[in-house]
Amino acid sequence: MLRRGTVLVITIVLTLFAASVCAAQGALIIDHTCTDITQIPESAINQAKSSLHIAYGHTSHGSQVTEGMTGLVGFANGGGLGLSLPTDIFVWNDGGTGGALDLEDFAMPGDLDDYPEWVDNTRGYLGPPDSLTGRGTSQPDVNVVMWAWCSALDDKYNAGTLESEYLIPMSQLEADYPGVVFVYQTGHLNLGKYAATTAGNQLIRDYCINNDKVLYDFADIESWDPDSVFYEFAEDNCDYYASVSGPLLGNWATEWQGTHTENVDWYTCVAPHTEPLNANQKAYAAWWMWTRLSGWPGPPVDVPVLGGWGKVLLAGLLAAAASAVLYRRRKAAGARIRG
Repeated sequence: MLRRGTVLVITIVLTLFAASVCAAQGALIIDHTCTDITQIPESAINQAKSSLHIAYGHTSHGSQVTEGMTGLVGFANGGGLGLSLPTDIFVWNDGGTGGALDLEDFAMPGDLDDYPEWVDNTRGYLGPPDSLTGRGTSQPDVNVVMWAWCSALDDKYNAGTLESEYLIPMSQLEADYPGVVFVYQTGHLNLGKYAATTAGNQLIRDYCINNDKVLYDFADIESWDPDSVFYEFAEDNCDYYASVSGPLLGNWATEWQGTHTENVDWYTCVAPHTEPLNANQKAYAAWWMWTRLSGWPGPPVDVPVLGGWGKVLLAGLLAAAASAVLYRRRKAAGARIRG
């Protein structure tokens, strides 16, 4: 039997490892760390296609997701990224015919800029809630709804209406339609309105993490290249700058595309307001989300092998934990003596 002190030390160590993996344990946050499509098993893709019925409302920026998903079909068929999956496994259409993912694009007109229209359009599309299924009576099969922003997120943040015109109405829709997953989104990058856009997107992230929501982090995905290089001062077209008001340094997407092989490492596709590589990443993240929503737990996590400084840090943490255990024992013993 393990002593309490040993259990405490083991708990602390396991917690430290888990903390890096499950930072948002109850939430599902889809960001740049969810773009390795080679990690998604065939069974998870098929499960998503058999269980999800998706409605997506957006305008041009939101099209990056679905245009990327369309281009992914041929890319995967050709063995891009070393994928070896059945032909047309990533096909999607409205209705899910022919074994495709059921995704109705432009299911509801408009985008998140327009309130209360996007809420009214959602309710009009779904119909009154069915008390038995928690879904809409007009679309009884739809179990996922996602909306995208156009360009008004920063204005809503500045006006103090981001919560009242987005977060609260989304939560109310979740409450009224408990059989539907509502996917939150951050807005696209906008260096010209950097402060408000950054703060507004972070407000959405924090809300989703703290309230166990599903978030497709549009802004985060387009802030990183496939090699996990972060571009703090980037635009939605993937241009990046030295600072908010600094000089243009380059375009991370075209630079990466130029040093990698088309149809092997990336694929061309329609990409409104941006470059194909960005839409590639958006498509990978979308499929990661679809598979997670249908039950895939994600890839197995390797416990890191600690090097020199890692061992020193772990030893220090273990020593601190042991000292805490010893202190509590001595304090308890003193209390018994005094009592």
